[in-house]
Amino acid sequence: MTVGPDEGDARPELVVLVGLQASGKSTFYAHRFSGTHALVSKDLFRRARHRQRRQMRLVEEALTEGVPVVVDNTNPSPHEWAPLVAAGRAYDARVVAYWFPPDVKDALARNAARQGPERVPDIGVYATLKRLRRPRRADGFDAVYEVRFDGHGGFLVAPAEERPATGVIPRGPGA
Repeated sequence: MTVGPDEGDARPELVVLVGLQASGKSTFYAHRFSGTHALVSKDLFRRARHRQRRQMRLVEEALTEGVPVVVDNTNPSPHEWAPLVAAGRAYDARVVAYWFPPDVKDALARNAARQGPERVPDIGVYATLKRLRRPRRADGFDAVYEVRFDGHGGFLVAPAEERPATGVIPRGPGA
């Protein structure tokens, strides 16, 4: 099932991708949003100082111009996504989260195939996993979608189930 933004909503859109490193977020951006949304990712300015400040400036510039924007980082918790949600609200944007449920085994395998600075030390994946929390509408998002690989090079996207925040993230492919 493929779902997406409310076609009747004329507000600019701020998309926040949430998931482990190597969970498919960048590939999903390329498949789903590259032709319509600006990309903001701290990976694009690894050497920059004040990466968070730069990210927020780029997001705000896009929203000021009415350009839809995707933030492609791990965004594992409210600490990372709350400033984005606040910026979206300040610019009257529709703020949408796309949740990539953790599959540590597959993420580590995809990460191991990466070269150079694209490859994250395994400890970084585990550190993100410790902080990873499923986004919910109660966090300020207008919508939350769950994204999974479809097994054919694409993605399955469906509205995320609203579950109580327990702090426990199910692990593995059936999560």
